[in-house]
Amino acid sequence: MLQEINDDNFDQVVLSKSKKPIIVDFWAPWCAPCRALYGVLEDVLTEYHTKILVFKLNVDNNPKTSSKYGIRSIPTLIFFKNGEKQDVHIGMASKEDIRKKLDSLIIIQ
Repeated sequence: MLQEINDDNFDQVVLSKSKKPIIVDFWAPWCAPCRALYGVLEDVLTEYHTKILVFKLNVDNNPKTSSKYGIRSIPTLIFFKNGEKQDVHIGMASKEDIRKKLDSLIIIQ
């Protein structure tokens, strides 16, 4: 299950220089592609459960973080490593798209 984060705990959770790559899914409940992406992210998390962390941030409820990262379209996935933004994917993503980005982040650990 994907964990929810918010403006208040984003820095502590995501920018904490975790040794594991982190995906943050910027989404909203009214967004159909966001709901479809949820299943893909759960599958990826199941597959990579010991190697990554995945969090969801509702853009409607968390404007500070959404604005900070320039979120203008959802779903948007931002990939972080060691507290630094590494990559961005805007729109629906396949499991293979996400795997490629994660594999490159895991390799360079």
